[in-house]
Amino acid sequence: MKKPIRVQKYISECGIASRRHAEDMIRAGLVKINGRTAKLGDTCIPGVHRVTVEGRELKQRRRPEKRYIMLNKPRGFVTTMQDEQGRRCVADLVADCGERVYPVGRLDRDSEGLLLLTNDGEFANCVMHPSRHIAKTYFASVRPQLTPQQIERLESGVVIDGRRTSPAQVKELSREADRSLMEITIFEGRNRQIRKMCEAVGLTVARLKRVAIGNLALGGLKLGKWRDLTRAEVQLVLRDATRPAEPPVQRPR
Repeated sequence: MKKPIRVQKYISECGIASRRHAEDMIRAGLVKINGRTAKLGDTCIPGVHRVTVEGRELKQRRRPEKRYIMLNKPRGFVTTMQDEQGRRCVADLVADCGERVYPVGRLDRDSEGLLLLTNDGEFANCVMHPSRHIAKTYFASVRPQLTPQQIERLESGVVIDGRRTSPAQVKELSREADRSLMEITIFEGRNRQIRKMCEAVGLTVARLKRVAIGNLALGGLKLGKWRDLTRAEVQLVLRDATRPAEPPVQRPR
């Protein structure tokens, strides 16, 4: 006899969304079990109970092949699988992958670079969980030129949205007359975090590209293209996600 499982786990296993996103759907009242609006903590028995998401019934199907995809996201694409405003979505870029995958974390519409997508809810939950401190490295073109004082402030942490950021790692790579190219590594994933951090110290981000997640680097993958991660790369990401490492110690001021 099949055992009941948490409804968010079932949604994740069906490849609809990550477990955390499924929980958001439940909170929003979009999930029903046998016609009754589900709540967090509810369970279901796949194949016995009728589970719907936004009115669409989840059907048991073959267990999908687990996919772990690296995408070099261009600017102008939103990190979602569909958009009510008709904007271009990352789903359009991976439509030929053969499985229904969803993003692991986000890159804002104006940013580009490394984005992971998967249909493995456990993998996505492990990587995105707030308790993780996976390094995310970006190249940022900023105006005007970067100063040593600004680097120190970014590395020490600045207040955005009423809360101080964790210490970051910053290195200036090059400079021109009115701008600098810097490498910045952060250890949390707040909304538009780097743009807000730069704004807090008087910088404007002209271009932002994520080049690495933990020890997984974007490499030479062409803009707008995707590839499957190797088994070794999947394990590399999981090791970074489960390593009991903390962000760098904040510098004394």
